[in-house]
Amino acid sequence: MSVDPHGVPAAWGDELLALALSRPSEALAAAREVLAQNPPASQAAVAHQAAGVVLRHYGDIREAIEEFRNARRFARKAGNLDQESDIQASLGAAWVLAGQTRRGLSVLDTLVQGSRGVPAGKILIRRAYALWVLGRNAEALRDAQAAVDLLSGGGDLVWEARALHHRAAAYLALGDIERADRDYARVETLWATCGQHMEYAMVRQERGVAAHARGDLPTALAHLDHAQTLFDQLGIFEAELFVDKCTVLLAAGLARDALREVDMAVSTIERDHGPAAKRAELLYSSALAAAATDDLSLAQDRSAEALRLFRRQQRPWWAARAELVLLLCRFAEGGNRPTSLLQAARRVTARLDELDAVRAVDAHLLTGRLALARGLREEAGLHLRSAAAARHRGQLRTRSAGWLAQATWCEAEGRWRGMLAACGRGLDLLDLHLQTLGATELRTLATAQGAELAGMVLRHAVRRGNARLFLEWSERLRATVLRVSPVRPPPDSDLVGDLAALRTVAARVDSLPANHGATLTLRRERRRLEAVVRRRVLHTPALAAGNADPFVTADLLEQLGDTDLLELTDVDGQLYAVVVTGRRLHLVHVGPTKDAVYSLGHALFALRREGSGRGTFRRDLTEIGSRLQVNLLGESIRLLRGGPVVVVPTGKLHAVPWGLMPTLRDRATAVAPSASAWLRARRAARPEEEKVVLVGGPRLITGDAEVRHLAAQYPDPVVLAGGSTAAEQVMAAIDGAWLVHVAAHGTFRSDSPLFSAIELDDGPLTVYDLERLKRAPYRVILSSCNSAVGVAVGADELLGVVSALISLGSAGVVASVVPVNDPATVPLMIALHDHLRAGSGLAEALSLAQRVVSDDPVARSTAYSFIALGT
Repeated sequence: MSVDPHGVPAAWGDELLALALSRPSEALAAAREVLAQNPPASQAAVAHQAAGVVLRHYGDIREAIEEFRNARRFARKAGNLDQESDIQASLGAAWVLAGQTRRGLSVLDTLVQGSRGVPAGKILIRRAYALWVLGRNAEALRDAQAAVDLLSGGGDLVWEARALHHRAAAYLALGDIERADRDYARVETLWATCGQHMEYAMVRQERGVAAHARGDLPTALAHLDHAQTLFDQLGIFEAELFVDKCTVLLAAGLARDALREVDMAVSTIERDHGPAAKRAELLYSSALAAAATDDLSLAQDRSAEALRLFRRQQRPWWAARAELVLLLCRFAEGGNRPTSLLQAARRVTARLDELDAVRAVDAHLLTGRLALARGLREEAGLHLRSAAAARHRGQLRTRSAGWLAQATWCEAEGRWRGMLAACGRGLDLLDLHLQTLGATELRTLATAQGAELAGMVLRHAVRRGNARLFLEWSERLRATVLRVSPVRPPPDSDLVGDLAALRTVAARVDSLPANHGATLTLRRERRRLEAVVRRRVLHTPALAAGNADPFVTADLLEQLGDTDLLELTDVDGQLYAVVVTGRRLHLVHVGPTKDAVYSLGHALFALRREGSGRGTFRRDLTEIGSRLQVNLLGESIRLLRGGPVVVVPTGKLHAVPWGLMPTLRDRATAVAPSASAWLRARRAARPEEEKVVLVGGPRLITGDAEVRHLAAQYPDPVVLAGGSTAAEQVMAAIDGAWLVHVAAHGTFRSDSPLFSAIELDDGPLTVYDLERLKRAPYRVILSSCNSAVGVAVGADELLGVVSALISLGSAGVVASVVPVNDPATVPLMIALHDHLRAGSGLAEALSLAQRVVSDDPVARSTAYSFIALGT
């Protein structure tokens, strides 16, 4: 090993300093071991500097400064001026991080002026980093560019990579994402060549931030997940990664995921007594995530604690943002001290105007609303107009806040056309955003960002009694995702193998008794595979696709004919119905939404009880159905004619046994997630070949009886039963079929609705599997438990088996809202198919089949448990 003139083994020193940002835990341990041996001054200087680099990265700034001071002292003692200068640069950057900005920059300025060549490049990198931390990004870019010029091509790939890395960070901060990404890509190659594992992971993390900045959330999630895997492999807890991940997950609408991830990080840093600076940042992120999940109490606790820490640490930028979250939570709770809330909001807004222009938009919107509530119109106008100025710039969240501010001010001034225009532009922005998302889950959750804009117009329509306006904006609010073409993974993707592995493990879990020794291990593996599948789908990029034609009321009136349509919408906890009948529209106030939800829960419980044979008297269901009708439909039923009905419920009221209601019992009642979706179903192209596929799953009490009976009714059906219902076989058969009937057990997963499934011989066929279909079957009859149930998410979207089929293009689906009795289902399904073959539509066929079943309570409850969706 070569030795420099001052006695330091050159390669040893470079390796230890490189190790500090590759495998920091090993570097810190090695530095401590060297120092314990009372080494020569030059070696002690390197060891102390390496320890300082590690501690600075961990966020222990005070300890890092002490290490750098010791390193400087030993370098001076060794008489190594270059080494002393390099350590002094590290110390200057650490002083900036500690809040001693003037002192730190003064040191760095002096060092830059007194250096040339490669040493100057290394010092410029430290100053670029300090300037970037301070938000002086143009100056940071200047220094980083100068460092790149000095260090490129010199053979030291580590420092060349660091110069490019800092230039990329400056480009990103200045909004030049394309140049940043080009630099990041080059840096990744250099770090991989040098074996700088931690710095490579940091680049993956920053590329995730860059992808988020350009609105590519699937790629952002993929980069951040990869970075986390790399950090985990290195045994490194990177707090900043969880802050970035929380930001991206919240932008994707995955608030519960964000809260879970960041809370685990908070627990980790508290358990390990990690740096208070990073703990405060994690608490702030946790507050953001808790607020997004509507846990305002937790959000206030976390933001208040973060605020105390930031103030103690003298970090005004972070403190202002934490206080804003606290004020937003108090406002959302309807703060009982509006005067003090307004005063605090004014203070925070002024501070953010200086420190953070992006967050200042939210602060101006909040202050404007508070001023409006106090009747201070002039002040409100100043703040709302300031926030509205952001509607044409920045990322989606900022621009959406700008349009909301514009709409709020127009509403305050009574400029209704301006309000409608602002709300419309805000929702147009959301539609564009949805096209950038590949995964159905991301799309459905993202729609929540438009709920406040649409709600503003709906309240206006209620005040005006304008049924047409109410219907058109209700349509903008609901089933937005169905207007965007679904993204199907390629057939050769890794997802196919992951889903096959998941089916195998799930089938083994279901085949073993609960107390079997292997069950716990298999369940863990099932959860792991589910996480792999979900993560892979969330990373799926979107396809370029335009939106479908917008909803036009005239089109609906033309297509309805003798059919009535009843669309339910929740506005501020009150249920309203638009009834479209005889080419006229009526707006009816039904009542509190909570009463409807309570009645539905009571009805579903009664159906489950009766279906299991534990019911008491048939009149129980009659009374329950009457009460359900009153609370869900109210006076709107008086406007209905005697013909067929299309019901468009809210997401929370989707799985309603409509046939249980006296007014709808003998009518063909079709259910649709939106009037737009019903129109698309009406226009869906019928397959040229009338291919019928009959699928019989395992473990049915009736065995294959249902499928055998139905097979005799059709001339040449494809029958998959008796142990031949493997998932890939079923998928190939149902792809593009005219009619699919599935008699199988179904499972609904409220915790993760896209893992809701139909049980087949080789395991569960999940929604993720169905989304791989090239062409959805035209009509599907799911003679399985809970198949119509979904989870209401986003603005008014639904996740589940049925919503997936309709999204993929199925024109009609029959499914159940509760677990059903296998023997009682067989005669109902046979009667349903009799009427379908006679030419009835899906809703009419189900209604006729429900009328002919026996009066046995189990049979009646089973019949009422099925609903028809679409046409």
